[in-house]
Amino acid sequence: MNPIVLVVAGRVTRDAVPALCTQLETLLNDPRSAALDPAAPVECDVGGTERADLALVEAVARLALVARRAGRQLRLRRVGPELQGLLDLVGLADVVALEGPVSPRESPPEAARADRTAGTSAPRPGSSASPRSPRPGRR
Repeated sequence: MNPIVLVVAGRVTRDAVPALCTQLETLLNDPRSAALDPAAPVECDVGGTERADLALVEAVARLALVARRAGRQLRLRRVGPELQGLLDLVGLADVVALEGPVSPRESPPEAARADRTAGTSAPRPGSSASPRSPRPGRR
């Protein structure tokens, strides 16, 4: 049996997100989908998208909600490194499944991920955490 697959291609805009959700709902309500394993994930191929931006991240988040309401998980296919980085940044990488192993070029090792946030906890001059203006309730 073939899984439920939604292909997202081209440039995804915020205006296109409701139509993508409607398209997924139609696929989920198709009588042929009822014959599939109800626990099987919904697959979403994003390899044909033009660019990874917050509109695409919003589409992924909303599609994941549609899938979850149907009792399924959203699994992304052909996720590029830019989209994977954005999904990691906003915390959606734990909500959607990413298909297959990601090559080292597409995903930085754990040490490199830690380096992305290295040094961000130190106070900067003029920030609310600078010594000249301590935060209320902190010593």
